[in-house]
Amino acid sequence: APSGAGKTTLCNQLVERLPNLAYTLSHTTRMPRPGERDGREYHFVDEATFQRMRAAGDFLEWAEVHGNLYGTARASVAAPLGRGQDVVVDVDIQGAASLRLDPSLAPTTIFVLPPSMEVLEQRLRGRGQDAPEVIARRLHNAVREIAACDAFDYWVVNGELEFAKTTLEGILRVRAGRTVDYAMRDLEAQARPTTARRTLIRETFRV
Repeated sequence: APSGAGKTTLCNQLVERLPNLAYTLSHTTRMPRPGERDGREYHFVDEATFQRMRAAGDFLEWAEVHGNLYGTARASVAAPLGRGQDVVVDVDIQGAASLRLDPSLAPTTIFVLPPSMEVLEQRLRGRGQDAPEVIARRLHNAVREIAACDAFDYWVVNGELEFAKTTLEGILRVRAGRTVDYAMRDLEAQARPTTARRTLIRETFRV
């Protein structure tokens, strides 16, 4: 999902709703934004620490995104899996591609979309946390990221938070075989890629 699509908010709220779900925190070299705390939004580390972890093979996946390094520690995924939990990993398109290559994971991939580029820009500016040039770079990168959504198993448009959250819950419950609720099954089916949805996305985002 592009920055500002709301994936972090959705992940945090899903964990509250689904007790068997664990949400991993990524390591990043990005500076904390106002109000962010180490160990809550991310594990904030300097580049030297990140590179040491990368060289040691500590990351399941890592990527450079918007000029900063992000990585998912192997231990942060292995621990909840060992407890029998399902795991949500918040990654960009590079990270998702890396996870797909790991035969031991067989991940279900979900791409979270904003309703439009205009809404995405409003959200990024509304955060009041990034300089104009950073916002411009994120919007530019968003087009490239959205163009790659074909590689994902599901597409969820985060226009109305509660509906997007319920759709994600439906996908997770159906994929885990934990529901016979027909409403949930219908939401899961609607989130699958189709030719009509692909055409709409291309027209909306001009990708």
